Amino acid sequence: MGTLSLTKEVVLGELGVFRNGVNFSKDQMGSGLRLINVKDIFGDSPWIDFEKLDLVDLGDKRQLSTHTVEHNDLFFVRSSVKRDGIGLVRLANSRRIDAIHCGFVIRFRLNNKETNALFLTYLLRSPEARQKIINLSGGSAIINISQLALASLTFDLPSLPTQRKIAAILSAYDDLIENNLRRIKILEEMAQNLYREWFVKFRFPGYQHARLTDSPLGRIPEGWEVSVLGEHLIALESGKRPKGGVKDLEFGIPSVGAKNVFGIGRHKYQSEKYVSREFFEGMRNGVVKDGDVALYKDGAYIGRTTYFRDSFPHAQFCVNEHVFLLRTTGKRLTQNILYLWLQEPDTVSGIRATNANAAQPGINQPGVNGLPLIVPPVDIAGRFDELAEPSLALIVSLAKRNEALRRTRDLLLAKLISGEVDVSELDITVPEEAAA
Repeated sequence: MGTLSLTKEVVLGELGVFRNGVNFSKDQMGSGLRLINVKDIFGDSPWIDFEKLDLVDLGDKRQLSTHTVEHNDLFFVRSSVKRDGIGLVRLANSRRIDAIHCGFVIRFRLNNKETNALFLTYLLRSPEARQKIINLSGGSAIINISQLALASLTFDLPSLPTQRKIAAILSAYDDLIENNLRRIKILEEMAQNLYREWFVKFRFPGYQHARLTDSPLGRIPEGWEVSVLGEHLIALESGKRPKGGVKDLEFGIPSVGAKNVFGIGRHKYQSEKYVSREFFEGMRNGVVKDGDVALYKDGAYIGRTTYFRDSFPHAQFCVNEHVFLLRTTGKRLTQNILYLWLQEPDTVSGIRATNANAAQPGINQPGVNGLPLIVPPVDIAGRFDELAEPSLALIVSLAKRNEALRRTRDLLLAKLISGEVDVSELDITVPEEAAA
């Protein structure tokens, strides 16, 4: 076990100044200043995404001058319904004077020139620091942490050059992850736009020579048909978990719930539960097959979908009772077409319209089977699959790369912060974002 060279013990409160955010009502949301809220602190990246911030109108901006956001400000979650969410931290790497933070978030502004903001963010996101912060929190229904508690945090701080090198190493991983996420977004847009051209606007190859005919869903090309989803499915099933839950299992077969149904190539491994192998092998339904499309069937977000393929997120796993698995015949409706059809806003609205219980939102098998859709001839479906497949396959490939990058980064994070891996003597180029 190594030690960080030239380290000294410091107290967080001596490195900068804390400030709570501002309070407001819901009717003030929608316009005005960018707002850093609790949800904006959650995420895999150490940086706040300013493009995704909500807006809030708080009137006279001059009264808010002490709450504005500056480059390299750190933001902590002050209040959370879950203990493992308290004190999470992210960094503002954007000079946005048009942003403020809410009352459930604490801002920390460094005034110590021997501390690198990005290194400090990584340090405070490390497992050891996270546990210290959680131990300092209080409350039951709502977990809180105070400025005073955060200010009392102590940790070892290496020399500024070493801080910058560690920040450079870790941020290189996060930069790669962010680049892959941008590529995934572009690929998703390409695949969805291609689907709309062929299946919504009917601009498929040779469409100029196709005659349109009347149908219950409007005018469609000859050879295309209005059908219902159930006619093209060979499986529509949900899974289950043991009675009494799976809280105590720390390993086994992954069991995916609705929290992980939010799009192809996206998966929160930390949200998974497990079932025993014995239970898994006794499941008749809900065992995921490669290429299954999954549908969020009950709860606040019915209609959301994802696509389990190419052994992502696992080669072997199952779903619980809140998720439907869908498998098609693969002829006029392929898995690729099914997934992209389910992403369309009109399809999502149609799914949600089948819910008959506002108190406990949910959809059932007859409702899903009866969803109307337009299917193309077999040859058109096949040609579309050939064009869409590379984009969808690359999305999953990039998602796998990102998961490998995250695991490596997290392993390095613990080793670098603890000093087990000493980089003080290494010749490392420090980018601008890690040098500040």
